[in-house]
Amino acid sequence: MVAEGGLWTSLEVVDSTGSTNSDLAARAASLPEGAVLVAEEQTAGRGRLDRSWVAPTRSGLFFSVLLKPGPAVPPEQWGWLTLLAGVATATGLSRAAGVDTALKWPNDLLVTVDGEERKTGGILAERVVDGVVIGIGLNVTLTEDELPVPAAGSLALAKATVTDRDPLLRAVLRSLEQWYGNWRAAGGDPAASGLQETYAAGCATLGRHVRAELPGGRTLTGTAEAVDTDGRLVIRTAEGQHEAVGAGDVIHLRSVH
Repeated sequence: MVAEGGLWTSLEVVDSTGSTNSDLAARAASLPEGAVLVAEEQTAGRGRLDRSWVAPTRSGLFFSVLLKPGPAVPPEQWGWLTLLAGVATATGLSRAAGVDTALKWPNDLLVTVDGEERKTGGILAERVVDGVVIGIGLNVTLTEDELPVPAAGSLALAKATVTDRDPLLRAVLRSLEQWYGNWRAAGGDPAASGLQETYAAGCATLGRHVRAELPGGRTLTGTAEAVDTDGRLVIRTAEGQHEAVGAGDVIHLRSVH
């Protein structure tokens, strides 16, 4: 994966660590863009809203990458990196494992297990001094008995054709390099790079009746209609008002027909 002229500049694998995101963020200032840190086990993995992410050793992919878009992309577009990582991971897994992975806004990866949508992965992007650290966690071989919560899933439970973590990691990193390269070449423009359209096409949240739990304790219920140019989820309320949500927890309530 580490090749002359490519995005990835180093790839380190550790047996166990608290959080690959925390480790990479602490070293970000001294590392070039493209550093990758993979852990066989995370003991203090973090999801959004400081939720914990725990899984048995070697049961999934737990890794972080360091990206430094620099002057090529205005900082106000960097928020798209979470959505970009979701698109890249979903497309990489589709190619390598033959499993259909949907995106739940803003950063969850869903698979279908016995006809039911279940979360199999998540993405956490964190700003560092001159870039962004993106952490990706994926349940790969977990059985029903090993799932942290009943609503979780894994690639194995979704009947993936490949559960060897080595080719899966390679596929996701290749896909991430391609999507990031296109987005950066377009100056971070989500429409020109095809990112906005592809995200919308693979987003299971759009068209659904949702409840958004917003910072400050406010909730918003309505139909998720679009992802705007800033990566925000546009929700239409029962009163016909449109509100763009940039941060919050979105719950799928039911499909709207």
